[in-house]
Amino acid sequence: MEKPKVIFLDAVGTLFGVRGSVGEIYGNLAQEYGVEADPIQIDNAFTEVFDAAPPLAFPETDVVEVPDREYQWWEDISRATFEKVGVIDQFSDFEAFFERLYGHFATPSPWFIYDDILPALKKWKADKIALGIISNFDSRLHAVLEGLELENYFQSITISSSVGAAKPNPQIFATALNKHQCEPYQAWHIGDSRNEDFEGAKSAGLRAFLLERQSLISD
Repeated sequence: MEKPKVIFLDAVGTLFGVRGSVGEIYGNLAQEYGVEADPIQIDNAFTEVFDAAPPLAFPETDVVEVPDREYQWWEDISRATFEKVGVIDQFSDFEAFFERLYGHFATPSPWFIYDDILPALKKWKADKIALGIISNFDSRLHAVLEGLELENYFQSITISSSVGAAKPNPQIFATALNKHQCEPYQAWHIGDSRNEDFEGAKSAGLRAFLLERQSLISD
């Protein structure tokens, strides 16, 4: 297989995952604010709300406004999650809780690096292959990568909230490719979502790989 000029990777679910579950983390932090809810119910509600939400991308938005838009996007997700569970009225100050929650996910504490990642990154770096991230995450990704000591492996980080387009939109792939002055056929993309990562990258002309944690499927 011909060596690529650059390999792009997804972030959450590919490079690193959530310790335990979102429901457990949300539930544990909610307890600090006197709110009791079943972590499994929270996790199921979060998944439903997240899947139904609009993309985390803000086209035609001034760059200085993006952090506030990101924060509001996630606050809406969190509030809707607890509303679905039926415990939103237990919060005496939901805004204070959410500020704590949002900041927590900007730290390395709720995340773990998958065992296969560091060996792969070290090998590609030794092979002098440029590495980049393409993610439908927000600007907290920079802090998370720094906290997990992953940032030095990557020459570029492209996130949907800054680009104004989320995977599988080809615009986010084109933006990442442009940072490396790279043609689509010269690049690989590896991610854990069939639609956003595999189909999105493939449609954009990149060599796409779907990471299923048990196997790696190429197009």
